[in-house]
Amino acid sequence: MEKRVKKRHGFAFRLALAALLFALILELSKNTLFGWVLAALLFTAFAVLHAKVLATKGRGLRLAGWLVFLLLLAALLKLTEPPYRAIPAVEGRDPAVTGVVSVAQGDLTGVRSADGSVEVYAGIPYAKPPVGELRWAEPQEPESWEGIRACDTFAPMSMQQRNPVLVDSLMQIFGYHTFKVSLDDNYREPVSEDSLYLNIWKPAGEVENAPVLFFIHGGSLMTGQSYFTDYNGESFARQGVIVVNFAYRLNVFGYYADEELAAESPNGSTGNYGLLDQIAALRWVSENIEAFGGDPGNITIAGESAGASSVNALCVSPLAKGLFRRAIAESSGITAVEPYHTFRSMEDALTMGQRIRDEFHVSTSADLRQIDAAALVNTSYANNAMTVDGYAIVEQPYLTYERGENNEEALLNGFNGREADVFNLTLRATTGNYPELLAHVLGDQAPQAEALYPAATNREAKQNINRVLSAAWFAYSHHDWSRYLAAEGRPVYLYYFTRQNGGIGDWHSGEMIYAYGNLNSAPRNYGPDDAALSGAMQQYWINFIRTGDPNGPGLPAWPRFSEAPTRVLRFDWPIETEEDPFLALDGLIDAYQDELRGNTDMGD
Repeated sequence: MEKRVKKRHGFAFRLALAALLFALILELSKNTLFGWVLAALLFTAFAVLHAKVLATKGRGLRLAGWLVFLLLLAALLKLTEPPYRAIPAVEGRDPAVTGVVSVAQGDLTGVRSADGSVEVYAGIPYAKPPVGELRWAEPQEPESWEGIRACDTFAPMSMQQRNPVLVDSLMQIFGYHTFKVSLDDNYREPVSEDSLYLNIWKPAGEVENAPVLFFIHGGSLMTGQSYFTDYNGESFARQGVIVVNFAYRLNVFGYYADEELAAESPNGSTGNYGLLDQIAALRWVSENIEAFGGDPGNITIAGESAGASSVNALCVSPLAKGLFRRAIAESSGITAVEPYHTFRSMEDALTMGQRIRDEFHVSTSADLRQIDAAALVNTSYANNAMTVDGYAIVEQPYLTYERGENNEEALLNGFNGREADVFNLTLRATTGNYPELLAHVLGDQAPQAEALYPAATNREAKQNINRVLSAAWFAYSHHDWSRYLAAEGRPVYLYYFTRQNGGIGDWHSGEMIYAYGNLNSAPRNYGPDDAALSGAMQQYWINFIRTGDPNGPGLPAWPRFSEAPTRVLRFDWPIETEEDPFLALDGLIDAYQDELRGNTDMGD
């Protein structure tokens, strides 16, 4: 009897432990409520079956029972996966609908925010869906529609590889610290090749000649979406700025290159389809934003990471000339002689294109167009760089800047304290391989970098290579870009973000949630000083968008780069200017890039 009781208690403990673990998996995987109900029934049924039948059977049969039970749980997870659901433009049920707005393609309505102060117009097409024969074609004019189009949900994000929901949840818990336990988020965000849509946030009611911010999302030109919380446009719209963001083609759909495609293009272009989408969206805004109360003569383009590299590309593209006035760039650029990322030679682009065709066992891009998008997106080759195509980008960007033919009349730009850390989590740096790691990014200048940042321990090697890579991959592009603008006599302002918090702090992209006023999306990560810093950063950004000068009443003075080229405005609390932390490394990177100047031609 005592042995039977122990077995019963042991089974109850194991079943309870399994139930807790499975409930955790259901929550992290965002399975449907139906899944919770089925799981409760399945656990109950197994408990009854065990008590009535399996408890008195042999060990082998009991183990078989557990195996069948676990297989049923796995099937339940698959059966009750969260459905794909369009993301509402504003939170809350049945939001108020706006008045009708007329654009070139037809009439549309949006929805109002819960407090009624902002109107949001989501999912407005700015080009035809780039599918079928339009895959790897230049974006085409959007089709018109009849009646009134309800623009109340965001369109799908562009085709991209996605993590399992469980992995994303774990990243939110251990990385971003933003996970919330809820049964209201049991859905997945849709992904589609048909993604060329934009979103507009504007102050509610009648607006005239409002300044416009045109934001390009990041994601290494491989991933990302237009409606991410960190750069939601509501806060700026409440302060009188119209915000536009949008999706553009990514990865193999956006940056694949092939001579066959160049030959069929009316402009001889290939390899920059995502960039051409950005230009098409910007042109649409220039032509239609007045209908929303925006001033087409006062558009500022902005972006972070690959979005900032894209901003830099728009600043040198002849196709974007006259479509905007100012630029904001956060944590990336492509002005170096040989940029460290987001840019490649046409030769490299075409070589990768051939490898992709080989990978899918086809000989032409026409054949590759027949491959299903869900299969094609899983190519093992990373199409994460723009190139000189002779149309959207006509030469290496630094040459355009050297001639002073870039498009932006003013620049606000900067970088974060620990940009590279997140990219190097798995990088093994030791005292033994430290010189080799330095040489990979600095060439013959590596010994001088090692003298600046010696590594006596493996820990120091990892810390120092992170610092050097933060400078080379991110900060240097802003120093270089700023010097070009200052030499032209154009206003340029340089910042350095170092704020620590309960989220990702000053890692790559950590500044965005402050600059665009969205700390309320994760309030437990931030305190009163963070709110004060965010308020100041928003004002700097908004002042710049309005006038080209970020300075204003109540804000610490932000000197022009030309007035203080060795100093940066440090965004922490309090805000103050300080010596640029990467000046010594800048000199080494300059020397390395000068060596490359005569040895590279990325326009080939």
